Amino acid sequence: MTLYRQLIIFTLCLFFVLFTGSWLAKFESTRSFLISQLESHAQDTATSLGLSITTSVVDKDMPTIESMINAVFDRGYYESIRLTDNENRTTLTRKLKITIENVPQWFIAMVPLKTPEATANLMAGWRQVGAIHVKSHPGYAYNTLWEDVLRMTLWFIACGILVLFGGALGLRVLLKPLTRVEEQANALCRKEYEIQGRLPWTKELRSVVQAMNRMTLKVREMFEEQVATAESLRERAYSDPISGLGNRRYFDGQVNAYLEKPESLKKGMIFILQIHDLAGLNQSRGFQAGDELLKRVGALLKDCCAAYENSILARLTGGDFAGFIPDALEFEADAIVAGITNQLRQVATEKISLTDNVAHVGVALFDGSVSLARLLSEADAALASAGQIGPNAWSIRTIGSESDKMPMGQLQWKALLEKTFREEKISLVAQPVVKTQEIDHVLHLEIFSRIIQENGEFISAASFMPFAERLHLVSALDRMVIQKIVAFDRQRLPVNTVAVNISAASLQDASFRQWIEKLLPNLPSFAPRLIFEFTELGAVQNLDLLREFGSFVRKHGHAIGLDHFGQSFSHLGYLQSLRPEYVKIDRAYTGELKEEENDSRFYIRALCSVAHSIDVSVIAEGVETEAQYRLLKEFNLDAVKGYMIGQPKPVESYLDNRA
Repeated sequence: MTLYRQLIIFTLCLFFVLFTGSWLAKFESTRSFLISQLESHAQDTATSLGLSITTSVVDKDMPTIESMINAVFDRGYYESIRLTDNENRTTLTRKLKITIENVPQWFIAMVPLKTPEATANLMAGWRQVGAIHVKSHPGYAYNTLWEDVLRMTLWFIACGILVLFGGALGLRVLLKPLTRVEEQANALCRKEYEIQGRLPWTKELRSVVQAMNRMTLKVREMFEEQVATAESLRERAYSDPISGLGNRRYFDGQVNAYLEKPESLKKGMIFILQIHDLAGLNQSRGFQAGDELLKRVGALLKDCCAAYENSILARLTGGDFAGFIPDALEFEADAIVAGITNQLRQVATEKISLTDNVAHVGVALFDGSVSLARLLSEADAALASAGQIGPNAWSIRTIGSESDKMPMGQLQWKALLEKTFREEKISLVAQPVVKTQEIDHVLHLEIFSRIIQENGEFISAASFMPFAERLHLVSALDRMVIQKIVAFDRQRLPVNTVAVNISAASLQDASFRQWIEKLLPNLPSFAPRLIFEFTELGAVQNLDLLREFGSFVRKHGHAIGLDHFGQSFSHLGYLQSLRPEYVKIDRAYTGELKEEENDSRFYIRALCSVAHSIDVSVIAEGVETEAQYRLLKEFNLDAVKGYMIGQPKPVESYLDNRA
């Protein structure tokens, strides 16, 4: 029972005791007064009637006596009038049967109003010749007492209602600070750090609120320290402090993770940008001028590659920068590098470099399996060619596919995708996500899509998704995949929950969000619980939209998750407001794990600490070896996923035989 209810009950009980006491005291006072009045009335009547009939009694004039007694009896309100002689023998009597109207019999039975008979002696000189006995009728007293009881009871009820509502309102106002404290405590349990600015005027409540505020601030400071530690480790290990881009280690890890990713289309571009004579600039104008140029180049690279969500940018060393854009086509590479060199010419006009020749760019386009070393070598060769062309020039080299098949162009991809959607030739595969400490315990299935070709072969999502995004077909694809998933009977799946990857383009599509808002409330009872999974980069770029989307899906029993966590250099504090169900640590960090202590181990631990402090689960993706799994078991991770755990296979293979 709440304190509010307890105080209300206590107040009502106290009021009941006090009012009941007052009611009983008033009742008894009224009852005693009425009995006294009946006695007084009877005695006065007996005395006056006795004086009136004494002469007639002496004369034994019974007709006169009777008429006088009848006159008094009929005019008054008496139960009986009785005349006795000097030997106490009744000579004349008038009696009225007691009937009391408008008063309940139970009240009459419970409340006795018996008055004694009043007597007046009849004297002739010193001799008593008789006595007159009068007894008042209690009807009037009962009526008066009953009406008084009704008035007191109604007043009691009215006061009780007034006390109830007034007390309830007053207590609600008085206890409002405690309600805010409760809300603050619940928010703290949700890892939301709310501070009460308005303090209550009650001394005790003020102390409680101040203590809660101090505790909330302390917990928030602890969380911010964890975030700062994780970000410090990340910046020290993977970022370049001058340009704001990644460093060589970050670049190598991210690119290798992409090139080694199973079922991915090995296609895209890599470029190297080399600032001309950075050493000379540092010597002639100082290191501050050199740093300013590095910052400017880092900013222009971010700007030129902003449209490509998966782009990887880094400063390798000195004045050398590198960029990797997976799935980029040749015409896109031309546009990107042209944009970079145009901005380099703008930098030249700003006179922050020694000459108008700010930098050169070498690009390597690839299609097929290739190593990072080969890509860097080809880009470096293109860079040398660009230096021969002229100031701020660029050059492109192409590494062909090792496959005998000709790669499909954009028009071919468009035709294939449109036919796929029209004929719904999408196949779903699932990969298990298991508990780290219980590898047989599947937490959820992550769903991937494949295109079924006419020859029966499959095209993985990693291959066709980049083209679907370029052709603005990704929302239609996401809809088709979700429709197929919700048609599954969760009772036939090993788990009730499945994760589906949603692109940032779908999240930005208002029609897609409206479709989801209509779909989720009307899902059949057998449909599995959905986790809508977004890349961290896509989440950070659409944080407000994702918060709103997450709030809606949670209302209907679903959730959101983040993939490729740690790929973005965004401030980790966004997790506190977004509250995904889980984050998946990017496979680039998993691939760097070694037996000895290194930055990756410290960083993964720090990420786990930040996520767990706000009740967000942590999953490691890209677990390919026993050594990686063994190391991850030592960390406080919740789950793992990778080829060592289980390869993607058709969803149908997970279904049991229940109808």
